[in-house]
Amino acid sequence: MTPFGARVRGLRTERGITLTQLAEALQVSAAYLSALEHGKRGAPSAGLVHQVNEYFGLIWDDADDMAHLAKLSNPRVTVNTAGLTPEQTALANRLAQAIHRLPPETVAALHAVLDTTTPQPKPRLRRTARKAQSEKRAAG
Repeated sequence: MTPFGARVRGLRTERGITLTQLAEALQVSAAYLSALEHGKRGAPSAGLVHQVNEYFGLIWDDADDMAHLAKLSNPRVTVNTAGLTPEQTALANRLAQAIHRLPPETVAALHAVLDTTTPQPKPRLRRTARKAQSEKRAAG
């Protein structure tokens, strides 16, 4: 189950709404909605997230949370480690191989570690290349 699917199912359950009722209201098939909830379909589109928010009356922070959950709900993740360190590549591979065995406490601890890291700015390749060229011209 994906984070978005779990939240949609929780909202349906809290409000006594069946999968079929929600599917009809969103104009999607019940099979599609079930597959989305269970993580057997890709992340939902922004349009579907908006429809879900409207259906359940979610606004502001709750609507933003749903959009964030949708972004975290791709059940088939690909990690491109090209250009990363060998340690980073090894970590990505170990995580891919072991994630299904991790207990909830470990998953929560990993989330906590990632939450404390600050994103590093991406280098601007064009600007960096131009700067190197101009430095080379100035030196030569």
